[in-house]
Amino acid sequence: MKAPVRLGLYGLVLVVVFVVAFATAGVAVPGQTVQSWVGNTKQTDHDAGEDQMDTTAPEEDAEDVSSLGLAVAKDGYQLTTLAAPAESGADGRLSLSIIGPNGKPVTDFDLEHEKEFHLLTVRSDGQHFRHVHPEMDANGTWSIPWQWDAPGSYRVIAHSIPSESGKTTTLSSSVQVAGNYEPVPSEAATTATVDGYELSVEGDLVAGESADLRVSVSRDGKPVTALEPYLGAFGHMVALREDDLAYLYVKPHGDQPQAGETSGPEITFDANAPSPGRYLIYVDFQVDGQVHTAPFVIDARRDERSGENTGAEHEEGRRP
Repeated sequence: MKAPVRLGLYGLVLVVVFVVAFATAGVAVPGQTVQSWVGNTKQTDHDAGEDQMDTTAPEEDAEDVSSLGLAVAKDGYQLTTLAAPAESGADGRLSLSIIGPNGKPVTDFDLEHEKEFHLLTVRSDGQHFRHVHPEMDANGTWSIPWQWDAPGSYRVIAHSIPSESGKTTTLSSSVQVAGNYEPVPSEAATTATVDGYELSVEGDLVAGESADLRVSVSRDGKPVTALEPYLGAFGHMVALREDDLAYLYVKPHGDQPQAGETSGPEITFDANAPSPGRYLIYVDFQVDGQVHTAPFVIDARRDERSGENTGAEHEEGRRP
């Protein structure tokens, strides 16, 4: 057989092979799944030691990526070099850097609530929430002594205001902590007991609307009126949407308290849930120099005036 004929037949065989391969892939892997893979988390194997696992939220939800702390990068800023202990119970350090638009670590930040950097961590089921303030070295690396309480996948949220931009920047990534992970299912809860304090929260969350959430603090059945200023307020609330741990900072009402001033038993916050669903709420408050954190779980409903369902469908779509 002449060479041109052989080459022609060989090319025809290759075309047939590729057509069959693509057809098979289309049957075995649905397009929606492929899109999920493309938009899903990019990670490294954290179980091998101290390393990082960067999370980028799916591109379909552009609003969340840009405004709700679901992205590892935003407006030219990127959370990078994230490192932490690989196992629960192991002493180590949690560290990270914020790279700016010029490709260099950011070292100048504005104060927000008396701190330049707010670091939040929470396990994927909402357990083991922490709100801490690491220290930065001369090279722009933020770090803090660290030990994980339990195995699982943790979201790490970095909240700051780079001085160059003057804009609040909330970035996040994830860390996988080795071990047997036993998720704790959430249940709606508007009361909490922490360190001998009893707290309750009142108010309804309606998606897309501003709402007042009033937190009351008592101890041994008596109202607590000795709430102390903490980070420039008598209390701080963080809300995380359960499905994806989207981050919402909730603003406390009132002017910044003066040193030595006390308040209580109520703290009122202005909350705005971006969508219906379940929200994990964490309230920090301080008494006698000790900071306490109370957890709540609140369901945000749809606006009934829209004629849509009021959130009953959430139970089926909620993350286990």
